[in-house]
Amino acid sequence: METKNCLQELRKIKDAAFATVDKEGNPQVRIIDVMMADEETIYFCTARGKDFYQQLSCDSRVAITGLNKDFQMFRLRGRARRLTEEKMWIDRIFENNPAMNTVYPNESRYILVPFAIEIEEMEFFDLGTHPIHREVLSPSHRETIPHGFHINDSCIGCGRCKKLCPQQCISAGSPFSIRQEHCLHCGLCFENCPVKAIQKRSDS
Repeated sequence: METKNCLQELRKIKDAAFATVDKEGNPQVRIIDVMMADEETIYFCTARGKDFYQQLSCDSRVAITGLNKDFQMFRLRGRARRLTEEKMWIDRIFENNPAMNTVYPNESRYILVPFAIEIEEMEFFDLGTHPIHREVLSPSHRETIPHGFHINDSCIGCGRCKKLCPQQCISAGSPFSIRQEHCLHCGLCFENCPVKAIQKRSDS
């Protein structure tokens, strides 16, 4: 799946979980509407009086997760960028989300501040298929960061990992290999390899 398709799916889901960090370093999360989306950007807004706005002003890092009715998860992380020409963007957001007029009628809408997410990485994770399917996506100007687990040349070919894998996504070979697009990242193979030939590639 391409980044633009994931963003359009987040727009369809609309109500997504947005996570930030407050000034004490504590994680915070709330449901925010994805107001618009294009090929590599999603747009949202929040009011200047909200804690969410203060958190974004102090630390622009944000993580977003949405789940649709087909148990497909769309997750991204990046940085929130405050948009210039704020009134124009707020008017555009309201045109695309007319229900906002009942929440912020008339000129009260301009207490809202528009933001765009500069995406660093996205993940598509489909729990509705067997085996599960996942893809890590990055915008065109960034390299994809490897996640999950990797089997190195220390593998002795005992097959323990293959037998234990809940998604049966490990193939025999020298060394054995993990089909990353079906891996749960559960770590069962990692914890049970007798020669420690399975390595964690990065934080998942």
